[in-house]
Amino acid sequence: MRHFATGWKRNYYGKADVIVYRLHRAGNAPEGQSAVFGANVSMLLYGDAFWPTYTTGDNSNLVATDSMKNFIQRETLNFSGAALESYCRFLALKFMTTYPHTEGIQVSAEEIPYGAIGGGSIAFAPAGPDRATASVEFTQRGMVEVQSGIRGFKLLRLGGSAFYGFVRDEYTTLPDIHNRPLHMWLDLDWRYGDAEAAFQGGTAARVRSLVHEVFHGFESGSIQQVIYQVGGRILEDLPAVCEVNLEANNRTWDTVAEQGEKLGVFTDARPPYGVLGLSLKR
Repeated sequence: MRHFATGWKRNYYGKADVIVYRLHRAGNAPEGQSAVFGANVSMLLYGDAFWPTYTTGDNSNLVATDSMKNFIQRETLNFSGAALESYCRFLALKFMTTYPHTEGIQVSAEEIPYGAIGGGSIAFAPAGPDRATASVEFTQRGMVEVQSGIRGFKLLRLGGSAFYGFVRDEYTTLPDIHNRPLHMWLDLDWRYGDAEAAFQGGTAARVRSLVHEVFHGFESGSIQQVIYQVGGRILEDLPAVCEVNLEANNRTWDTVAEQGEKLGVFTDARPPYGVLGLSLKR
């Protein structure tokens, strides 16, 4: 079931996994924007106008999900910005204006990033693996939620990560580790004290930079300590953000062979893996 800021819904429907790419093919993208804007979009509707479809099969008020897909893709041509939050708001407001019997709408998007090759503006390759996300929810009364995030960080530190001093009993087999090569995955999202700050742009890029700065510069005693430092830096450096939620996976690689702490061969970690979550607010 999907979460809505306005609460539980007895019915909702929509279209997910709508892929769209907007290309400035002449390489003349507006200043500060890439020539490639790619997104995976989800659009969900709710309201009493759609209830008869469930109860009697009456589709007279139903906007077909195929029409929703076409709406998303075609209206992307009319979106001139680059920020996912603004893109989701643009689609939501245009849809509710076009179909005013829609009581509420949630539009979410995940970027499909491409980076320029050689610093030019004509050739690109997939970027990532981390991808910015955004989600907005509107009713006919106005916006009720905006949320931003980044999914899919994969971070490797060759040393300076420890894990020791934890509870030891008959179930413990893990040794104390004082200097491990740490491999972790990280997802995070954040909310704004003033929702309008979400549409100013630039926050996701700064969050990416902060995650990398903390992971590079901080020697940790646990992954929990890493994500606490990340969350704290986000709140410290980005005053518009009022809440940050983080979830990390411990994907530290399994050791095949080592020559002390100077050289080693490793392989992907086997499941199960550790999951570590944190929520920080001002």
